[in-house]
Amino acid sequence: MERPEPELIRQSWRAVRRSPLEHGTVLFARLFDLEPDLLPLFQYNCRQFSSPEDCLSSPEFLDHIRKVMLVIDTAVTNVEDLSSLEEYLAGLGKKHRAVGVKLSSFSTVGESLLYMLEKCLGPAFTPAVRAAWSQLYGAVVQAMSRGWDGD
Repeated sequence: MERPEPELIRQSWRAVRRSPLEHGTVLFARLFDLEPDLLPLFQYNCRQFSSPEDCLSSPEFLDHIRKVMLVIDTAVTNVEDLSSLEEYLAGLGKKHRAVGVKLSSFSTVGESLLYMLEKCLGPAFTPAVRAAWSQLYGAVVQAMSRGWDGD
């Protein structure tokens, strides 16, 4: 797999990094639009969310958004050495599998990530930036998918 273009990744992430919660909320709102079936996977204290809005405004979910943005941030930081994150990402994959996330849903997460970057960056979201992020995300999902294969 080709390595994503580190400079394009870092540069484009800077804009997002300034307000991760705001941009992470855009990502998850898009995800629930594209795949509403994912909503029931998010339950805290056995409480089912009645709507995406309900979910997106709950403190527990905001905490999840922060964690997801942190994982992306870690991938950006280690973009030139993603293999160093292999074990960590495989473990993350295992956790997601345990709560019932299907591996196929990660392609929708990828679309939602690109959507969020496009909204955040505007004209700076060039085809080259899109391609770099697709590669990075692909590598992250590949590592996480080992958590589905493992055991």
